[in-house]
Amino acid sequence: MDSVLTFPRSVFREDHEMFRTTVRRFFERECKPLQAQWDANGKVDRDTWRKAGREGLLCVAISEEWGGAGGDFGHAAVLQEELSYAGLSGPGFALHSDIIAPYIERLGTEEQKRKWLPGCASGEVILAVAMSEPGAGSDLKAIRTTARREGDAYVINGAKTFISNGLNCDLVVVVAKTDPELGGKGISLLLVEANRPGFKKGRKLDKMGQQAADTAELFFENVRVPVSNLLGEENKGFAYLMQELAQERFMIAVGAAAKLEAMLADTVRYTKERMVFGKPLFDFQNTRFKLAELKTRTTAVRMMVDQYLREHMARKLTLEEAAMAKLYSTEELGKGLDELLQLYGGYGYMMEYPICRAFVDSRVNRIYGGTSEVMKELISRQL
Repeated sequence: MDSVLTFPRSVFREDHEMFRTTVRRFFERECKPLQAQWDANGKVDRDTWRKAGREGLLCVAISEEWGGAGGDFGHAAVLQEELSYAGLSGPGFALHSDIIAPYIERLGTEEQKRKWLPGCASGEVILAVAMSEPGAGSDLKAIRTTARREGDAYVINGAKTFISNGLNCDLVVVVAKTDPELGGKGISLLLVEANRPGFKKGRKLDKMGQQAADTAELFFENVRVPVSNLLGEENKGFAYLMQELAQERFMIAVGAAAKLEAMLADTVRYTKERMVFGKPLFDFQNTRFKLAELKTRTTAVRMMVDQYLREHMARKLTLEEAAMAKLYSTEELGKGLDELLQLYGGYGYMMEYPICRAFVDSRVNRIYGGTSEVMKELISRQL
């Protein structure tokens, strides 16, 4: 992608950039031609998931012992950036590979890892994580889904909503209360196969943007899973979630920085080509000054995200830093896209223009993974 930024990036190694070339070619060849069909179907086709697996684009940071590519977070960040640069909407690859699969690799037994991770890496098994509920979004301690122990099984009852990969999923990491009296200290993580009796996938939710993302409701009615499906230790789920949420939030920041950079470059090109009152739109001082301001803000976002990316690749990123990265990058993305779209006039309101898709698709960035208000609360606790 051509960029208008002059900030030199040194966070990635040569192998990361080689991987970038593979990812970019895959998205251009296999994904961009299918975007309209994905939008119409409301989900990404399973064959694309399997193709991504064959190309080594899934579970890139999972150990080769379990079928992954054995890379690091830098490879995952490259894939997330290229998804934003390509303007794609729908593939839940990052959620699957870099948010959910690590739960299984870090908390799972050897049997669980051997059973599930190779299929996750090949694209045969699609993952989802069921946290949010109709009455509990960012407040995980308020969840009402229960998993009651009965002999050698857990019996799960409850409902989840806003579940990404909800229609395609084959395996769900379900957040449930195994000891409701303990509140947040009574939460556990359970692996639930999609073919379990009593497990039902609800409707695809009608969202503002990201039409190709299969976000759905999930229902659990007396779903029995063996005790061996417990992920990690009982009642330790809240702590496990806190450990992984930093990476989830930072991954959103990585995508936001790349999207803002891509749309700025796209808008600079557009304003130099678009004729208004007999001259390019770019030649008006208002346009140049607005783009100059946005270049400055985009560079600040890029510098912050790259610094924290360097930290996270060394496993030093804190929960507070991830919250700051998500807050700043997504808020700047939201304001920046609104200002860039204005420069397109009526065309900015047309979905055929990348700026319009970016505008509606990116609004959720300030909500999922924890709202901006939750990020401020987390940051303020460290003051």
